[in-house]
Amino acid sequence: MDFLGWQRERFIRRTLKKLSRQRVVGVFQPGNVWVIEKSPVIDEKVETALKTCHLRGWIEPIFDAIPKGQLTKEGKLPDKLSGAGPVYRLTEAGWNALNRIYGWIIATWLIAFVTLIATIVFFIVSSGRGNQ
Repeated sequence: MDFLGWQRERFIRRTLKKLSRQRVVGVFQPGNVWVIEKSPVIDEKVETALKTCHLRGWIEPIFDAIPKGQLTKEGKLPDKLSGAGPVYRLTEAGWNALNRIYGWIIATWLIAFVTLIATIVFFIVSSGRGNQ
């Protein structure tokens, strides 16, 4: 992988990690508007990273589910929200990718296989010595 590809992959994983940190801290009435804390600011670069995560099955978008907007300095809803946009949730595959579970599973199987081969070799060598 070239350097540019490595940078893109790193940015995609960092975006996934930022997405995993968001949480709902309250619900404004009327309209059941969720107040989401630590939500990533979605610009063009983040949007492409989110679409890549969706393509890989790491996240599921909930399209046009939540009105979007920034709170005022007093912590109140603005008079007019900037529209509705998707809210993303991580799938099980997304959590596994975030925690790099697949790498640990492969390493575990590799160690188990090497241990099995070493055990078989030990039994062959030790049974050969017993016959002499």
